Formats: sequence, structure tokens, C-alpha cells
Amino acid sequence: MGRFLDSIPSSEIYLTDFGFHSIGVVLGKLNNLDAFVSFVHDLFVDGWVSLVRLEPREMEKVVRAMEKFALDFDDAYHYTAAETYELTLVSFDSDFDRTERGRKTPSEILTEI
Repeated sequence: MGRFLDSIPSSEIYLTDFGFHSIGVVLGKLNNLDAFVSFVHDLFVDGWVSLVRLEPREMEKVVRAMEKFALDFDDAYHYTAAETYELTLVSFDSDFDRTERGRKTPSEILTEI
């Protein structure tokens, strides 16, 4: 994963608000607040990572993705965000393989560049 992040310009990386807040929750529970602050600075302050979000009116699409592809809420949220913003899902989660968009692993992206 480190090689992937080192190889892809931060301006080509998108993170959902859901993922961003989830990272904050996990690092908070681990009492690793300094890591969260570093994460925010590295990606958003010093880097050019874009934060994407879904509007409340798009939650119906999230629910439809949950039903259609048997995804849990967070996977359906990320899937819908990728669909809405026309992004490639990069994930180790094989649940996305059942979707129309699919997913790519970091190593697959690295072989394409």
C-alpha cells in the first residue's frame, strides 16, 4: 500500500467523507490522535487528496446498491460515490467484485502506470 501511495499523485486520489470520518473514529479509539492529525496534514493540507461526499438525496442510490449487490452500508456508500464521481474503486475488499463497476487492487493500479 505504501508503494501505491508513493506512486500515485495525491491529486488523483479521492477519499469519501465516510472513509475520512471512519479513520478518525478508529484512530480516536486507538488513542492515536497524533496519527490522525498527521494523516489530515499529509493528505489534505500538504497533499492534494480530494474529499468527496454524497448528499442526502443520494442515499436512495446507496440503499439500491445495498439491495442490488448485497453490500453493507459503508461499501454501498463508497460504491455510490465512485459511481457518482466516475471514479475507480481501489480496494482489497472483494465485495465490490459483485458490482457493475468492480474494483482494482493497489497492485493492479501499479501495473497500469
